[in-house]
Formats: sequence, structure tokens, C-alpha cells
Amino acid sequence: MEVLEEVMEERNRQDELWGEQNHDDGIWLAILVEEVGEVANDINERSKKLREELIQVAAVAVSWVESIDRRE
Repeated sequence: MEVLEEVMEERNRQDELWGEQNHDDGIWLAILVEEVGEVANDINERSKKLREELIQVAAVAVSWVESIDRRE
């Protein structure tokens, strides 16, 4: 469960930075792809930040799902 707690901590951090986000799916896709691009960059550079970037990818995906749920 630790990793899921880290994802929720990142979600809270994102909300503190930007508030509630309610984008259309195209914008969400762009945000998610940008985060995935950072993961790819970390792999290429053998960065020690890979795990942190993957937590951010998961948190953005959760945020997107939350946005979809608010639409319904």
C-alpha cells in the first residue's frame, strides 16, 4: 500500500499547486504524455528520479479519472 499512499500524496501536492483540474481529454492526454516523456528521459539518462516520475504519472492518471468522474 505504500506506493498508493505516495500517489495520493502526489495528488495532494498537485492540488495544492494547481487546484482542482477539469480539462478535456485532449489536454489530459497532453499532460500525461509529458509526464511519460519525463519517464523516458530518466531511463535514457539513467536518472535516479525514475520512481518519482512514475509516481507523478500515476497521480496524473488518477487526477484525469477524478476529472472524468466530476463530469458525470
